[in-house]
Amino acid sequence: SDVLTEEQKQQLEELQLFKNKEGNVTIEVVEDTKEKRTLLHQAVKSLFPGLETKTEEREGVKYIVAYHAAGKRALAGTGRGGQRGPGAPERNKLCHLYVYRERKRKIEAKVLAIMANTEPELCSYLHRLQRRPICFVRRAVLQISAQRLSHLNKCLMNFKLGNFSYKKHPLKLGELQGNHFTVVIRNISGSDAQVQQAMTSLRDTGFINYYGMQRFGTTAVPTYQVGRTILQNNWTEVVDLILKPRPGAAEKGYLVRCREEWARTQDPEAALRKLPVKRCVEGQLLRGLAKYGRKNIVTAFGLIPRNNRLMYIHSYQSYVWNCMVSRRIEAFGLEAVPGDLVLRGGTAVPLSQEEAASHTIHDVVMPLPGFDVIYPAHHIGEGYREMLSADGLDIDNMRHKIRDYSLSGAYRRILLRPQDVRWEVISYDDPRIPLVHTDVEQLEGKPPPVFPKEGQYRALRMEFSLPPSTYATMAIREVLKMDTSIKNQTQLNTTWLC
Repeated sequence: SDVLTEEQKQQLEELQLFKNKEGNVTIEVVEDTKEKRTLLHQAVKSLFPGLETKTEEREGVKYIVAYHAAGKRALAGTGRGGQRGPGAPERNKLCHLYVYRERKRKIEAKVLAIMANTEPELCSYLHRLQRRPICFVRRAVLQISAQRLSHLNKCLMNFKLGNFSYKKHPLKLGELQGNHFTVVIRNISGSDAQVQQAMTSLRDTGFINYYGMQRFGTTAVPTYQVGRTILQNNWTEVVDLILKPRPGAAEKGYLVRCREEWARTQDPEAALRKLPVKRCVEGQLLRGLAKYGRKNIVTAFGLIPRNNRLMYIHSYQSYVWNCMVSRRIEAFGLEAVPGDLVLRGGTAVPLSQEEAASHTIHDVVMPLPGFDVIYPAHHIGEGYREMLSADGLDIDNMRHKIRDYSLSGAYRRILLRPQDVRWEVISYDDPRIPLVHTDVEQLEGKPPPVFPKEGQYRALRMEFSLPPSTYATMAIREVLKMDTSIKNQTQLNTTWLC
């Protein structure tokens, strides 16, 4: 916050609260360096969530321009579902709420939109969670009253809406501070001493901050393979990887028939007719191929939503990062060494021999490959070059012909310590009873589960908080010291229940 003056902070706060409507705040970059501009961008976004920034040059002078991402839409007050009258929100205000979701996929935005008679785009979200039996998600809905949303509780199955409030700003992906997890691992066999040792290590040392297996998809064709082919600009192979048959994969029958039709005829319209649900990636790609033809694959691929397309190349970045971190830890262990990278004011710098002695592994970061990062000064930096070269990519030229697929890169800590770590060992006899008392059950006055002192089974109940873009599955993996992939865990579960 030191890079912003008090006057600039006041102007940005007024902008965030829509006090100056759809204006913007212009900040002159006095010392025009990339580091200075990066600090200004980071300061605005961290202190004033909901604001976006861009760099502009006017008469040879660089400026950072801050503006509200949802200003036009929120201030216009358009869309079905808006109402005035008793219980209605103030014009241009959004109703913020929490959604309790139990045994449901990530569809609550669509459910809210349909049942509240509004557009899905008018629902903004604070974050996305992985599919889990129980979770809370924060939402914001435009021009819908809390009273109207509260009535939905009477007809929603396994959803609860609450904690309503009116605010002038929307929610934005990435605005959250992190996620808090409560995880129960049933039927553990380790001793209390082993549990104590594993959980103490998680709390004090942390875990390797790998990207979780879900980052790479659950099908026979990992998403990073598609991402690598996009970066290679091999679009025929991209189509083949997404649409080709996947023998042995657990897929819905209509998707299997669609792939088989494509492999047999290479006719996008014929394959599309096999899909009753056409909003999947395969359906959107086939629609593009039917519309633009196979000689214009890039345009056809563009019919897939941007977030889905970028998922592929981000998956490749994550795959490279995971591989390089494994190689770095194998080479140097859990100590900071000369040539490692640390962040100083948002800029990565390599450690000298003297500096390495005063840093720990918790300070060390590793880069995701891109055109705007530097690499470790020891031999792991050369390992990046070797891996990308083997994949047919030039580490010195990560800018793609298509701007969306250019990788700028980023930095990520090697080791991460969770916060708010707590745990207990529970004894129980019935393998099917719930072992967690949820917030909704507490609000409804339901009694908490009672556990015997000595039971047939034992379970580990753990809680911890993680920052954004960090995987709880990797923290659990550190405790269990076992494979946490979907395939392996499903087999364990099936064996135990049978």
